[in-house]
Amino acid sequence: MSSAPAASATAGADYRPPVALRALGAVSTLFGVIAALMILASVLITCHMIFVRGVLGQSTIWQTEAVIYLMIGATLLGLPYVQKLRGHVGVDLLPHMLPGSLRRPLAALVMVATILMVAAMVWYGWEMFHQAWRRGWKSESVWAFPLWITYLSVPLGFGLYLLQLLADLWLAVFGPDTTLPEPHPERSPD
Repeated sequence: MSSAPAASATAGADYRPPVALRALGAVSTLFGVIAALMILASVLITCHMIFVRGVLGQSTIWQTEAVIYLMIGATLLGLPYVQKLRGHVGVDLLPHMLPGSLRRPLAALVMVATILMVAAMVWYGWEMFHQAWRRGWKSESVWAFPLWITYLSVPLGFGLYLLQLLADLWLAVFGPDTTLPEPHPERSPD
């Protein structure tokens, strides 16, 4: 029986990332909390809307639109926190099939491709936000909510997601080897 996997796991547990990566992790966590509070606010606003319509028999003006904008914002601002937790959907069939020496380069390659796509989202999200802000766009509802506030969540959320991906890339290249352990051959009973 080899103690290599245990030694590798211990080395990874003792590793402390640089201050910048820990600070970015704290920012990602903060935005995860903000996203959760936005979801809570949307639930409370929905309850308010149900009460106003169902009990008081009055119409609502801003509630539906506010819930939509809060949920969009929560989704986008929660991206870096979900990445920090490795909560995004991933397919790990290929890494399980590859030898351990190829898993880290594959992880780095996948992160670089993701970083390029997310960088494009930041770029176009910023253009969309800037146009809405400069031109004073408002929603077409009676509430006439300023759209730049909602559009700001696109470059902000994807920008923080990009930073978290860059931190993860740094860890994949320079951090401890946290790739999957080598598969053990089937053992026959002794």
